[in-house]
Amino acid sequence: MIFYDCATAPSPRRARMFLAEKGLEIETRQVDLRNDGHRAPEFLALNQHGTVPVLTTDEGLNLTENIAIAGYLEAFQPEPPLMGATPDEKGSVLMWNAICEFHGGMSIAETLRNASPALKGRALPGAVNYDQIPVLAERGVKRLQLFYTTLEKRLQERPWLAGDSFTMADITGYVFCDFARIVKMTPPEENTATQAWLDKISSRPSAKA
Repeated sequence: MIFYDCATAPSPRRARMFLAEKGLEIETRQVDLRNDGHRAPEFLALNQHGTVPVLTTDEGLNLTENIAIAGYLEAFQPEPPLMGATPDEKGSVLMWNAICEFHGGMSIAETLRNASPALKGRALPGAVNYDQIPVLAERGVKRLQLFYTTLEKRLQERPWLAGDSFTMADITGYVFCDFARIVKMTPPEENTATQAWLDKISSRPSAKA
């Protein structure tokens, strides 16, 4: 297997943490997003959308989405289970993973990509240029605040997002909460359940991966 990574980007960090939790060490190649490495012809041959991460399997299949990479790795290395063991657990993991992506990750992306001068013409990640829409940045701020409220309520009820054990959903939520520092909107200090959850994950070796 070959893992195409970018050490500074949140999406490949999610896959990197998943690999670390599984105890898998595979060949890794860095893609230089700052210098348009994701737009190079050789990379676009792997992923026409020009985004990271990408996992190339031993069979030569290029997996270009986090959910696909996680599903493949869960099947390849079932232990420890990170996507649930029972039908209810599997459903809960996928649900909370999607909540973190849509309400957390997309809110940060809207806020950052539609407001940062450095990303002018790059309102969406990948190989195609899109103009910024400033009102989406304003909406992203509001959406992120609501996401933090949702997160806090859930973590007051359960120790981990999907239930009683650490899963892919926690990886996704943690990475986005940590990356939110780039828009200066990390989870509020008064959200004590969220802060305790973040501290637990920060202490895991995979968080250093």
